[in-house]
Amino acid sequence: MDLIVAGHLIVQPPDREQYLLGCVEVITLARATEGCLDFALSADLVDPRRINIFERWESRAAVEAFRGDGPSDDQTATIVDADVSEYEIGSVERL
Repeated sequence: MDLIVAGHLIVQPPDREQYLLGCVEVITLARATEGCLDFALSADLVDPRRINIFERWESRAAVEAFRGDGPSDDQTATIVDADVSEYEIGSVERL
């Protein structure tokens, strides 16, 4: 059963680029992790404060094996708000 983690973070506009640059290593590591089907963080095209999150994993065990302590203290201090959820997907139809 696939697991999707999706949502967004809110940071101050001047902090967004630095936040995303600080995530390059995490994204690279996630994509190389067994059970990771996709992992992306991206700047929103409309809202200069928003960072979009999308992760797709083969299972909850895979995502839990990857997860550490989460964002660094510096990154956590940058986050003004967050809305992120996990979704268990029972079936997938490729388009």
